Amino acid sequence: MALRNAVMAALLEGEASGYDLAKGFDASVANFWTATPQQLYRELERMAGEGLIAARVVEQERRPNKRLFSLTEAGLEAVRAYVAEPPGRPTAIRDELMVKVQSADVGDLAAVRTAIAARVERAGAKLARYERLQERLLDGRTEEEHFARAERVGPYLTLLRGMAFERENIRWGETALRIVEGRLAPGGRP
Repeated sequence: MALRNAVMAALLEGEASGYDLAKGFDASVANFWTATPQQLYRELERMAGEGLIAARVVEQERRPNKRLFSLTEAGLEAVRAYVAEPPGRPTAIRDELMVKVQSADVGDLAAVRTAIAARVERAGAKLARYERLQERLLDGRTEEEHFARAERVGPYLTLLRGMAFERENIRWGETALRIVEGRLAPGGRP
């Protein structure tokens, strides 16, 4: 999948500035795609040049003018074509922490413990953000009511996947911490 597909998916929510997209990427698609602001701005320029998105300038007082991007009809057609394609192979996990954990027995076990604890903390923070987003999306409704009334179900379904991913990160991390801390405890296995 290309970054442009994630950008077009984010723009399905409506017109947005590059800044808003970069900030919103954290909330809307960060559970399945990441990009730096620099990558995002470069891709927006390419997509505008290809006619997939249009930009309009909004003049602001006391602040620089901002450009708002929206999907063009060609962009919507590109999204439709992309959605119709079969997905590529599932992504493989490429996680530096897992390499460190795999090597922990011959390395600095305390450093690995610190890295796992940091992962659990980050996962907890992301899960809390996702849960706040879920509350906003549901707006007091049940999931069934949301799905029956929502114009789009995709954002909520990807949110559920992101929440499940972070819950699993927490579950695994807590298990790993218990085992590593047992090894680090006096009398624990060296």
